[in-house]
Amino acid sequence: MGSRLAKGYIAETDAYLTTRFKEVGAIILGRTTTPELGFAATTESILTGATRNPWDLNLIAGGSSGGSAAAVAAGIVPVAHASDGGGSIRIPAACCGVIGLKPSRGRVTCGPDTDERLFGLTQEFVVSRSVRDTAAMLDAVSKPAPGDPFVITQPRQPYLKEVGAPTGKLRIAFTTESWTGNDVNSELAVNVHKIARLCQDMGHFLEASKPQFDLEAYFSAIGVMWNATLGFACDQLAKKMGRPVDTHHLEPVTLEVYKKSRKISAADVIRARAALNMTRRKVGAFFEKYDLLLTPTTAQLPVPLNTIHQNQDIPLEAWYLGTSQFNAFTGLFNATGLPAISLPLCQSSAGLPIGIQFVAGFGQEDLLIRVASAFEETLPWADHKPPIHVDTL
Repeated sequence: MGSRLAKGYIAETDAYLTTRFKEVGAIILGRTTTPELGFAATTESILTGATRNPWDLNLIAGGSSGGSAAAVAAGIVPVAHASDGGGSIRIPAACCGVIGLKPSRGRVTCGPDTDERLFGLTQEFVVSRSVRDTAAMLDAVSKPAPGDPFVITQPRQPYLKEVGAPTGKLRIAFTTESWTGNDVNSELAVNVHKIARLCQDMGHFLEASKPQFDLEAYFSAIGVMWNATLGFACDQLAKKMGRPVDTHHLEPVTLEVYKKSRKISAADVIRARAALNMTRRKVGAFFEKYDLLLTPTTAQLPVPLNTIHQNQDIPLEAWYLGTSQFNAFTGLFNATGLPAISLPLCQSSAGLPIGIQFVAGFGQEDLLIRVASAFEETLPWADHKPPIHVDTL
């Protein structure tokens, strides 16, 4: 968990997800890094230090699944577990130049210890280098489990069969303007337009458009959900490990969030759930008109290490501003439960990977696999390897 508060903690049971990894013959090599309690868009912590980007060791690998993305990008493993509560699969995938699919809400079970993580915002899956591996792993882990609170629509055929399947002509909305108001790096914007033109050349209908919803209510609700969950997790860990929640065991930003969580009431949580329900309805209506939404994955390219980590003694609002340049395009689809994928389709002038995000309607991971496969053939990335890679060591 990237935290001194959890140091030495051992889970009492395997998650169903881990069991399914083992059942299909996956070999677990070890544990990768994460920022403290998976809260940041960079993987740096007091406990484990900085996880560096294999494309440039001075830059962040993204977060919170930065250790997984860096390991896959560097060729250490073909697939690594990752989770996504606000962009934590897609952000490191974009920073490190790998594939990051966040499944639909409920696609991958969170059992047996929880029904839904982070009030349903967090989804579990993997990062990988190929669409084939992404599809194969989704087939392996996306089956319902006993006691799940609901079972979502199941695929019409195995996801592996969607690799290389025709996409048909799609209605695709695209935007380079973040609904959060964050500025977008000009290179990222140019490349989104490049991919939009390529989609048009493929025969799809393209239109500049983005979802409309109550941004203030959405932001407030997300804050309540994240802060309440982190506060509860800290209390549970403190009890299990026999440690106090203090500066010796939590980083400054995390501790401030914990203190803020003490003021959240049950009524606040209920209001937040109602606000996110309205957000889902608005965004769901948007996907009645369009098959896909095309955006940058992040609003900025990877920043230097020691920039947006949680070990900073700064006002919480200032820290959130630094983080928001990475989750500006991702967090909405945690709130709405829609599937979204980051693909390493482009590169910056400095040779850094640029992640392009595609979002589909609820339960339509099959469409994302077909689209990803089409782009893997048109703009292949298999030979794009970072300077730090097992092939070069």
